[in-house]
Amino acid sequence: MAREKIRIKKIDNITARQVTFSKRRRGIFKKADELSVLCDADVALIIFSATGKLFEFSSSRMRDILGRYNLHASNINKLIDPPSTHLQLENCNLSRLSKEIEDKTKQLRKLRGEDLDGLNLEELQRLEKLLESGLSRVSEKKGDCVMSQISSLEKRGSELVDENKRLREKLETFERSKMLAFKEAVETESATTNVSSYDSGAPIEDESDTSLKLGLPSWE
Repeated sequence: MAREKIRIKKIDNITARQVTFSKRRRGIFKKADELSVLCDADVALIIFSATGKLFEFSSSRMRDILGRYNLHASNINKLIDPPSTHLQLENCNLSRLSKEIEDKTKQLRKLRGEDLDGLNLEELQRLEKLLESGLSRVSEKKGDCVMSQISSLEKRGSELVDENKRLREKLETFERSKMLAFKEAVETESATTNVSSYDSGAPIEDESDTSLKLGLPSWE
């Protein structure tokens, strides 16, 4: 029957975890010893338990193996090319900018009234003058903005007055045109009525009656 594969994760039970650590530590030390014997290799293992206890194994003197390791690591570092001048300059600039950002951040916090505990009287007075100077500039700028808004509103008000005047003149012109048209219509209607009355007036007198009134002989 095949053994069940154990899922690799942290063992929650402390007792089971300690038992597993003890068994597997002995197993890995045995494997390291076998590897050193079979392959004629120098093997060194260092293990710290969860409680900080040190366990170690070495196929020869641990100090000699660690000395060889440090010498090898030092030689590898020497083979690595040093950073280029451009990279060094960038690192220098980055460090300088980081320092400036840190200083400006501290200064901003002080301007906000924060982190003032470490300041002496002279530094507090200097900070007060700086705030007063900044407040004066802010007030001046605020005044300029208010005056600019007032000027803009006055200009807009003048434009509205002119527009109102033009609309009033248009209205008056329209009213005069309307009255003139109405007057012309009335006069036209009155003239038409007079002409109609003249055409349909009193009947013309008979010619004989007119002759008699004038003392003229009558032609019969």
